[in-house]
Amino acid sequence: MKKEIFTPENTKITLFRGKRVRKTLHKNEWWFSILDVIEVLTDSPQSKTYWAKMKDRDKEMSQPFPFWEQLKLQADDGKMRETDCADTEGIFRLIQSIPSPRAEPFKRWLAKVGYERVQEIENPELATKRTRILYKLKGYGEDWIEKRMRGIVIREELTDEWKNRGAKEDRDYEILTAEISKATFGVIPSEYKKLKGLKRENLRDHMDDFELIFNMLGERATTEIHRTEDSRGVPKLRSDARAGGDIAGGARKKLEKRLGRSVITKKNFIRSPRSKKLLK
Repeated sequence: MKKEIFTPENTKITLFRGKRVRKTLHKNEWWFSILDVIEVLTDSPQSKTYWAKMKDRDKEMSQPFPFWEQLKLQADDGKMRETDCADTEGIFRLIQSIPSPRAEPFKRWLAKVGYERVQEIENPELATKRTRILYKLKGYGEDWIEKRMRGIVIREELTDEWKNRGAKEDRDYEILTAEISKATFGVIPSEYKKLKGLKRENLRDHMDDFELIFNMLGERATTEIHRTEDSRGVPKLRSDARAGGDIAGGARKKLEKRLGRSVITKKNFIRSPRSKKLLK
């Protein structure tokens, strides 16, 4: 049975017979970690060595592998690192070069994963539906899921604006996100994760209702400022991000003053009552 675990942005970890296979959306289709696939097929802990020998062998035969690219996937330390990846067709070609009793079942699994992506491109609602199901399986409530899903849409709109207005490097996105977070909550995402006791986990998956709402407000306000002022270039986008976060941060402070407490919480889903039920 296939299970998917969500990681930052457009990357996921898919499980094949209990072994992870990292994948990411690139050119509107799934690209898979070549090292993960080799480990699944060979059970070799030295997948890097295996892959290096395959490339060296092909160079000697003047037939270098033309189907792989380096894309960023989440590494064991939680950071996004350049990783050799291939699309479905490329992985099929790789499988043909590796003698393994798992080749055929893996091909069937791979075809199913690829087909699901085709379905999602033709009908984006399917991707949304699958995301909702995964959150339900993790134990999240319907109200929280509604806010989280809306937050995903708002985030995608914002990053599209950044891409179209001059943000190119991953570092640009990190800086802009940090500006919104600092102005909204008084901490940047890495500090926020530390406060909640998180490491590799997605910060937004561990926010409560108020945290999600103010996070959405900061990002939505930033998007609207970009559009209204037709902002261009990272310095201007950064200024807008700070302004959008200030709007959300001001609203947060007013609510906290009225409530007499902070809405920024150390709580996370790992230690929540709902997650404990799942572990029983």
